[in-house]
Amino acid sequence: MCWPEEQVAAHGASASLEQIARIAGVGSATVRRHFPTRQALLEAVSRKQIEALCARAHDLTGAGEARSALLEWLTDVVNYCVRARGLAVALAHDAAGSDPVHDNACSAPLEEAGKPLLRRAIQDGAVTKGVTVADLIALIVGIALATEHHPDPAAQAERLFGLTVAGLNPQS
Repeated sequence: MCWPEEQVAAHGASASLEQIARIAGVGSATVRRHFPTRQALLEAVSRKQIEALCARAHDLTGAGEARSALLEWLTDVVNYCVRARGLAVALAHDAAGSDPVHDNACSAPLEEAGKPLLRRAIQDGAVTKGVTVADLIALIVGIALATEHHPDPAAQAERLFGLTVAGLNPQS
């Protein structure tokens, strides 16, 4: 099914399930059976991107300087969030809130994949102790959402991420 991806790419997290059904030539009930919640839709659309980001984290684990590897991966996450409308909302989903039956299929794998990168950066003294991957994802979500309607979202997200990274340095 590529029709949901096209609609989410065009309209972000607010893509109309009814429009998706019309384009697919099916009833809205069919779409709702496949995607019982908006979160389910966003997670399905983001699955391949999340898998690619997890694979990227795995590839970077143990490679080069710890801080550089972590920042390279986080930059990839920022870039995906800016390009893939709806991904930031999917990452921001609170699994304990609106859909307690399901874990967040987007942020949970990213958090797991990023842990070795972050752990190594903390051990090397390149990142402040106590920072979590969930913290970093929350910052990225905020940046992606804040820049979504900016005339040049990628450049603005890169700028804000740079400001955020400067704040990751441990205090002397």
